[in-house]
Amino acid sequence: MQIQANGLRIEVDDQGPTDGPVVLLIMGLGMQLIAWPQALVQALTRRGFRVVRFDNRDIGLSQGFDHAGVPHIAAAGLRHWLHLPVRSPYSLADMARDALGVLDALSIGRAHVCGASMGGMIAQHLAASTPERVASLTLMMTSSGARALPKPSWAVQCKLLSRPRGPGRDAAVDWVVHVLRAIGSPGYPADPIALRALALESVQRAWHPAGSARQLLAIVADGDRTPLLVHITAPTHIVHGADDPLLPPACARQLAQHIAGAQTDVIPGMGHDLPGALLERLAEGIAQTAARAGMSA
Repeated sequence: MQIQANGLRIEVDDQGPTDGPVVLLIMGLGMQLIAWPQALVQALTRRGFRVVRFDNRDIGLSQGFDHAGVPHIAAAGLRHWLHLPVRSPYSLADMARDALGVLDALSIGRAHVCGASMGGMIAQHLAASTPERVASLTLMMTSSGARALPKPSWAVQCKLLSRPRGPGRDAAVDWVVHVLRAIGSPGYPADPIALRALALESVQRAWHPAGSARQLLAIVADGDRTPLLVHITAPTHIVHGADDPLLPPACARQLAQHIAGAQTDVIPGMGHDLPGALLERLAEGIAQTAARAGMSA
């Protein structure tokens, strides 16, 4: 369903008991709400949670920003490397206000917030700026953006910045599969048929690479969020893959050092995805973190 949140049209999926404590799931760069596996949603609803997923601005079925043009990512990366300011059409803080707007539109006072990758960066802003709205926080495969943290390999960066080999749906699906394989979990390899089905569903639902580029620009422009972390007071659970090729596990350790009382689960064999074999473990981690805060949001 579509709602108005922070002045934008935002696509939302709302499942589970209406009177249950709410888990708000915030997805990562260029990924739609369907990238949160339905099996994970069901694992949470079985535990009594109401689960809210949404498409971030500029992706999926939510409002786009095509009027802002297509950014020059290489130029932005150079400016960032030179410690020069990077301008973006919107910020991760704006996207955190979108998430807050989703809660407002659904009349949800507090939620257990879970963000993955870029979604975890947005969740850091949300938890730091409005701690009264975040009952607990789960940060999956994400980072503070500190400059000293290790970077992904050049090979992985090149794959992420590559483009489909041609026009049309099939080329787009091939590209999505190529990228997801590059960042996936070596210990939990994705089923090729299921992976292609997810890629096809994503492309058919909404194919919007320019929106992904603008989201990436927002990440680059955001810089180092370490100063925000001291303001996070919610019980925090950090989940990271020991074999994440995009954000190495040092990112999780650095977050844990700066968020008071944070607990960390670094999972061997996990990369930068949500393997089916780990979904129960991930759901249980969210539930246990919610329990630390008190189940009722």
